[in-house]
Amino acid sequence: MSEVLLAERPMADGDEQALPDLNAPAKNPLLDYAILPTLLRLTWPNVVALSAGTVVVIFETTYVGRLGTEALAAMALVFPFVMLTMTMSGGAMGGGVSSAIARALGAGDRERADMLAGHALLIAICFGLFFTIVMLTFGPALLRLLGGRGNVLSQALGYITIFFAGGVIPWLMNTFASILRGTGNMKMPSALQTTAALLQIVLGGALGLGFGPIPQFGMRGVAAGTLTAFTFGACVMGWHLFSGRARVRPKLSGIQRGMFFDILKVGAVACFSPLQNVLTLTIFTHMLARFGTEVLAGYGIGARLEFMLTTLAFAVGVASVPIVGMSIGAGRISRARGVAWTGSAIVFVVVGLLGTLIAIFPHVWVNLFTNDAGVRGASRTYLATCAPMYAFLALATVSYFASQGAAKVLGPVLAQTARLVFVCTGGWYLLSIDASAMSFFWLAAASMVLLGVLSAASVLLTRWGPKGGPVPEIRPELS
Repeated sequence: MSEVLLAERPMADGDEQALPDLNAPAKNPLLDYAILPTLLRLTWPNVVALSAGTVVVIFETTYVGRLGTEALAAMALVFPFVMLTMTMSGGAMGGGVSSAIARALGAGDRERADMLAGHALLIAICFGLFFTIVMLTFGPALLRLLGGRGNVLSQALGYITIFFAGGVIPWLMNTFASILRGTGNMKMPSALQTTAALLQIVLGGALGLGFGPIPQFGMRGVAAGTLTAFTFGACVMGWHLFSGRARVRPKLSGIQRGMFFDILKVGAVACFSPLQNVLTLTIFTHMLARFGTEVLAGYGIGARLEFMLTTLAFAVGVASVPIVGMSIGAGRISRARGVAWTGSAIVFVVVGLLGTLIAIFPHVWVNLFTNDAGVRGASRTYLATCAPMYAFLALATVSYFASQGAAKVLGPVLAQTARLVFVCTGGWYLLSIDASAMSFFWLAAASMVLLGVLSAASVLLTRWGPKGGPVPEIRPELS
């Protein structure tokens, strides 16, 4: 009692220091600090890592462009499948992993967090092997369905054969990163992903174009460089986790069905979002293939900018998952919703402004990659039409990740379903009237607005937290 009274006594003149309140709960920055600075503090390491990824996009498209227009078209064909792998492992299932671990830590259960991390790695290995089997078996047929023919098809096949032979590697790398992010550690995975990106630029360029004694391997070399860089990132993050230097240490013993369910109830449902997104892009790419290689290559350049700008939203969204997850685990529902709306506002404004600037000055981006007048014209038209609408894709991205943190991801997934149906229906109609490529670009822009509005509405209308009402608030200190 005397200690408590001393802790509550105001510091008198001449006291050297105030004694701490021993009964005061320890503060957890993710639960107790102001939302905006906390979100920005977790976002900036992701922005650095994703900026490095942007540099990779620029360099990769540049040296693929040096391989010729057919290589650019081949990259447009393989891009949906590579993006599916990365978004499903890093965003969908990765978000489920981060959410489950954050909710366990928010409830003060470190043992459960360790078990969840181990189960997450088993899931990653299974999904990675599944991608390898599917793509090596059915990849050629899928590329032909997209319109791949001749040398374009040959180069695309060379890329996916190498990349998906090591399909487990990107899954492990992104799962290790998701485990760390679930604890609130954004710096470690971001630093390693930045390093891996720099390696990818050097190795992909050297193996793709040839350098000194290294022969030119073309698209196969680009894929090999990417895979080697991912292997480095996965190995270092794995060592960091299993050495006990992180806040969780994966446990691979004592497999429990409930642990798989806790991750998969978010991650498995969330996987339908990138799956539908890639299916939408695949169908749209197939529709554009009828307009020829120049339009297809021009769209591929524009789609890479779309990927680059929406990674800013990805950075904010990934940062929101542990804050929302820990808030839900501690019963602080209003804080979780505040994180979702704050992140959504940030990305909508930032991505919208950048997209509008590119729409006004598309040549700033397009001229980096090709000198072909036809490709430049198609890409400029696409960007002038669609780039301002990237703001709605960014809004959908943060809504999706925040919903993962709350373990309520069905709404954003259904929003993707609505976009898929919209593109298929609209595309069928445009094909029936023999519409121009410009009409298809307008269809893509409208689908982005639809996705953003429906995703935000799902966050607004979905109940977060347990069905019986908020749980008693817990404020644990992270060990």
